[in-house]
Amino acid sequence: MFALGQRWISDTESDLGLGTIVAIEGRMLTLLFPASGETRYYAQAEAPLTRVTFNVGDEISSADGFKVLVSAIKQQHENLIYCGQRSDTDDYIELRETFLDHFISFSKPQDRLFAGQIDRFDWFTLRYQAWQQIHQQQQNPLQGLVGARISLIPHQLHIANTVAKRHAPRVLLADEVGLGKTIEAGLIIHQQLISGLASRVLIVVPETLQHQWLVEMLRRFNLHFAIFDQERCEQASLDTANPFDTEQLVLCSLSFLKNSPRWHQQALESQWDLLVVDEAHHLQWQQDNPSEDYSRISELAEKTAGLILLTATPDQLGHQSHFARLKLLDSDRFHSYEQFVAEEKNYQHIATVAKPLLNQEKLSTTEIAALENTLSESDISIELSQLNASDISVQQNARQQLLEQLLDRHGTGRILFRNSRASVQGFPKRQPQFMSLTLPEQYANALKVHTSLNADLTLAQRGHAYLFPEQIFQALDPSASWCQFDPRVDYLLQLLKAHKHEKFLLICASAATAIALEEAVRTQEGIRAAVFHEGMSIIERDKSAAYFAQEDYSAQLLLCSEIGSEGRNFQFAHHLVLFDLPLNPDLLEQRIGRLDRIGQQADIQIHVPYFSQSAQQLLMQWYDQGLNAFSQTCQTGRVIFEQFAPQLQSLLASSSFDSQAVETLITDTASANQALKLKLEQGRDLLLEINSGGGVSAQQLALSIAEQDQATVLPMLMLKAWDMFGVNQDDHSDTSIVLTPGDHMQCSFPSLAEDGTTVTFDRATALAQEDIQLLTWDHPMVRGTLDLLTTEPQGNSSVAILVNKALPAGSYFVEFNFIVEASAPAQLQLNRYLPATPIRILLDKSATNLSAKVSFEQLNKQLKPVGRQTASKLVNALQSLVHPLISQATHFAEQQLPLIQAQAVQQVTEQLNQQHQRLTALRQLNPSVRADEVDAVLEQKRQLLDYVSKARLKLDALRLIVVSSD
Repeated sequence: MFALGQRWISDTESDLGLGTIVAIEGRMLTLLFPASGETRYYAQAEAPLTRVTFNVGDEISSADGFKVLVSAIKQQHENLIYCGQRSDTDDYIELRETFLDHFISFSKPQDRLFAGQIDRFDWFTLRYQAWQQIHQQQQNPLQGLVGARISLIPHQLHIANTVAKRHAPRVLLADEVGLGKTIEAGLIIHQQLISGLASRVLIVVPETLQHQWLVEMLRRFNLHFAIFDQERCEQASLDTANPFDTEQLVLCSLSFLKNSPRWHQQALESQWDLLVVDEAHHLQWQQDNPSEDYSRISELAEKTAGLILLTATPDQLGHQSHFARLKLLDSDRFHSYEQFVAEEKNYQHIATVAKPLLNQEKLSTTEIAALENTLSESDISIELSQLNASDISVQQNARQQLLEQLLDRHGTGRILFRNSRASVQGFPKRQPQFMSLTLPEQYANALKVHTSLNADLTLAQRGHAYLFPEQIFQALDPSASWCQFDPRVDYLLQLLKAHKHEKFLLICASAATAIALEEAVRTQEGIRAAVFHEGMSIIERDKSAAYFAQEDYSAQLLLCSEIGSEGRNFQFAHHLVLFDLPLNPDLLEQRIGRLDRIGQQADIQIHVPYFSQSAQQLLMQWYDQGLNAFSQTCQTGRVIFEQFAPQLQSLLASSSFDSQAVETLITDTASANQALKLKLEQGRDLLLEINSGGGVSAQQLALSIAEQDQATVLPMLMLKAWDMFGVNQDDHSDTSIVLTPGDHMQCSFPSLAEDGTTVTFDRATALAQEDIQLLTWDHPMVRGTLDLLTTEPQGNSSVAILVNKALPAGSYFVEFNFIVEASAPAQLQLNRYLPATPIRILLDKSATNLSAKVSFEQLNKQLKPVGRQTASKLVNALQSLVHPLISQATHFAEQQLPLIQAQAVQQVTEQLNQQHQRLTALRQLNPSVRADEVDAVLEQKRQLLDYVSKARLKLDALRLIVVSSD
């Protein structure tokens, strides 16, 4: 059987290349593997080796580099001699197998099958199923939306789905606080990256929000952004001309770009697909005097195809600044402020015409006439008649169609998205609970000493001291502990004990306060608590958040500093303790916003302890009675604060509590606040909000994702893949699994950390515990697994036994899986129209195609696995008979290729023609539709049709099935 000079491959170490038998001594074999320089010794009876043999018609490579087309095969002294023509000279040659190329590898299914590299039965099944899922997911309209760790909020999904499918989207996201602008932006980024519409993204934010964005992008969307600052850029510039070219996803602060002209210039010179700017209302602009911040962003915006601006500030609080933000989106369209103001009068007319439709009122004759006049280019007689139909659904459909036509004429309807709390349901109630406490004598004495020693204190410094007396006391006597006498500590302990089974989030101004309070509740009452502040590393913060979030053996209390609470969602808790109050309405709203978010399941109990007849009481009353900031969202807070800051700070800095002055300030504040709120309400654009909310289609989008979440296909596929690749799985809870690398894991498994990764397929679990990965079809681990299953050779050659007494024993079938594939630049999204398409062919020995009669699942259930040695013997016995079937199967598959291409051509033509016609018509009515957006559709169509015509067929896997009677 074995002879010197024969070529064999190792079944267990196929990466060694071709081995040559160099010695046979007794029962032992010695093989040299020249490609890797390795030598192996085997017992003849148990050698895991497969003989390498080629067939007539194969093209083989020699060790000297030339190739031979085999026309005949001879055998001499147990060695094979391949006869044929050299491809380089056409000369006839006889090549001994000893002189075959040592580096020959077998990746084609037929090569691996005939070389004896036969995979386990399960690998073939898993590979086939992976291709089926890739085919489905590439066409899935939810792709890019399902993968985020978010609650399924309809308006957020609607905005992302609407914007992310556009070529180079340029939009302004202006939802009110707490409605999820960051999530909307993240969804758009995520979907654009997954679909291939974008590959390089630059996010510019205020410096204080860098960490929040970094965490949000990673935790919610699995997007690894790199923070660029002075140190990072200087380090990177040692190795590259432009540091910004070293990362695909970059996050930096606006102040960094403004203060570093060199790095700003290099950011300009780098090529970005999408620019995202948060807190865009900080970009100050006047007609002849734009701020430096604005100019920096304007230069980047001009050089970047896609632009997303985020701001929660309504345009009524600064109309010129609102125009300036629109100018960033399209400087050609919004070039004149005066012209914009004139055009807005027409938008107000459109909103007026739309109002009775929005309010679902019966239209008067005058209102019908106004509607017909506004939509004069269209025949709306059918829709108008349907408004009076007896069927409510017909009425609603007609009303929606009319509203959509009106929105098409709205100047900012396609580029501005704004939802308000008034139009979005699902928010909890805020229930403030105030506790008046007596200022301790220790604090009173400390404040007297502090003010006497520092006679030159400013109003702001003096007010800060009265608001945070514990900081003054600790600074004067570092060895003493203010927690021993501060009545707020006892109040907190009693609160926690009275609600021992409920979770509390406490937010205070400084990390030192949070640390001291944690020690107090732990030592005085043994209450489990965790701290969360800016002095901790990201990993430490994660551990604290996880300790607070978990259900068993968890912290009842999480103590956060001001900045430490940014970017985190603790809405599983319903109690918020404001241990102190910030002198900034926006910060107060941010604190409450940790719990008061859409999706919160319970009313929020806001506990506010304060010292009576003090600056703390004044600030509490100003927020409560002047702004109503504890009970309702306070979108007017910033403007009102700027208006009343001098009076407020003067009273806060006073050592006495002037009740009359306080009452006057609060009365004036409440009056101004009410007037501003009324102005904002009157300025609400209901038509714009209806569009931004998405209506019924947004609800259906959320339901579709929820249904996909419940499907079992993904969990079953991943569980099988983990088993096959050797990943250890241990239950973490009923809905989560801990994955760790196995001792015999076959490769570096995607997104699996060395110390393990905890995963879940349950959205609720992932939302409650941010350290658990949510696995969806969009997750990098899932996408990486599908890539592994379809690009690596495992599973592309297999042998199975079919036990069927109705068929003659020894008869056989060959099952083939071909893939129709085409390559194109990712931004063209070819896979939407021509996804990787599996073609299954099942041939019997007569080359009859049985695939239409016998499904994969039906056949697979009847098959049994077979050992590798037996499988190799079966392949060797049938090799000459299987070869012709490969050609016949290829012929059958090629017959299906034109039909698949024709279907793709039809989809491309129909969808993009329709899209082009709509954009062209829309551009006639609404100049915010850019010419380049319209032209891009035609160019995309032209290129797609070209790439579809170049689609090719690839044999991906084959399986030999031999019939047995038992």
